[in-house]
Amino acid sequence: MVDPNQGKIASVGCCAEIIHYQRLPDDRMKMITLGQQRFRVLEYVREKPYRVGLVEWVQDEAPSKDLQPIATDVEHLLRDVVRLSAKLTDQNIELPEDLPDLPVELSYWVAHNLHGVPHEQQSLLEMLDTAARLEREAEILTTTRNHLAARTVLKDTFNQKL
Repeated sequence: MVDPNQGKIASVGCCAEIIHYQRLPDDRMKMITLGQQRFRVLEYVREKPYRVGLVEWVQDEAPSKDLQPIATDVEHLLRDVVRLSAKLTDQNIELPEDLPDLPVELSYWVAHNLHGVPHEQQSLLEMLDTAARLEREAEILTTTRNHLAARTVLKDTFNQKL
């Protein structure tokens, strides 16, 4: 990720497999990717025509506690957010049936699907503690759920008066 304000490149990134691409008329490309492995840039060895660097692979630290309770909370919050979003927009929005079961994979899935908040996604990508990542995702989802619940109440109240 590049910070557009400072022009600074993040030191942690993710290798990705290109699943699908589409060339646009102006020679840009739209790509759908699947993240594979996180890395930390140790140093850049070339800047042009594109950056090349030495990296090290990064992995989450071994958990010091049972992650299942917080993962279960995150999944419930996620389901609440999807349910409220569907109700608020009058659309059929559903979570995929193959939502990850393992806490680590669920934490990555949630982080990936937080659209519109790239700095938050980058922060989650850089976390090496799965419990901390899940706890932050629980905070984000709780705030989102509460916001959507309030908007849903307003919508329901307004529609009843009509």
